[in-house]
Amino acid sequence: MYPEELVLPMKAELTDKGFVDLRTPQEVAEAIGKSGTTLVVVNSVCGCAAGAARPGVVFSLTGDKKPDNLVTVFAGFDKDAVAEARRFMAPFPPSSPSVALFKDGELVHMLERHHIEGNPAGAIAANLQAAYDEYC
Repeated sequence: MYPEELVLPMKAELTDKGFVDLRTPQEVAEAIGKSGTTLVVVNSVCGCAAGAARPGVVFSLTGDKKPDNLVTVFAGFDKDAVAEARRFMAPFPPSSPSVALFKDGELVHMLERHHIEGNPAGAIAANLQAAYDEYC
């Protein structure tokens, strides 16, 4: 598990932009079960989270269509919350960072680490905006 002083600034990159930080399995289940669309970001300390995932996710929210709910869990810190989020992301294997879009509790779009790693933030944003156009 990562120390809180390392993780909190990385969490703030999303929570300062309106994401709700989920810390328990119950919070995850409630958030994903909400009606409408819910974007779930599995945040991470890795370089691709800092360089592409978090900036790309934030930039994706500048378009006309956006998810109704924005939430995040942190891999290596919120262990039980991350496990619950990943349970909803099945059949995709555990991946961090990763980004999932749910509509009325159903997984409709998924970005795994291999989709994020090596891609610029703009490509991540464009991918998510295309999903928002379809589902939001």
